[in-house]
Amino acid sequence: MKKIIMVADDSPIIRKLISFALTLTGYEIISVSDGMEALETLPNETIDLLITDLNMPNVDGFELIKAIRSNETYKSTPIIVLSNLSEADDIERALQYGADSYLIKPFEQKTIINEVSKYLN
Repeated sequence: MKKIIMVADDSPIIRKLISFALTLTGYEIISVSDGMEALETLPNETIDLLITDLNMPNVDGFELIKAIRSNETYKSTPIIVLSNLSEADDIERALQYGADSYLIKPFEQKTIINEVSKYLN
């Protein structure tokens, strides 16, 4: 059975790039445009991993991570942050909230694939 990855990013181009790379690697992708859409979609889906941006409208990535970590169903789901926020404070805050990995944009597709494979194999 295919592993399902949710990609939450307000950039359609980033979502497409990630989706393309991971679909070719055999994963199923659920693409959402912000944290609010992610939280609305989660009760109807089962995901194996979340890739999220931090700077998003409505519900940002920090709040999304906190919400997922407080949800019994998803509290141990791996979370990879993919953000252009590269300050140590932002990275530390995301990891404290419960992110498992932190990647900085711009990124190479193989970096995403390698990071995902650390958690889903």
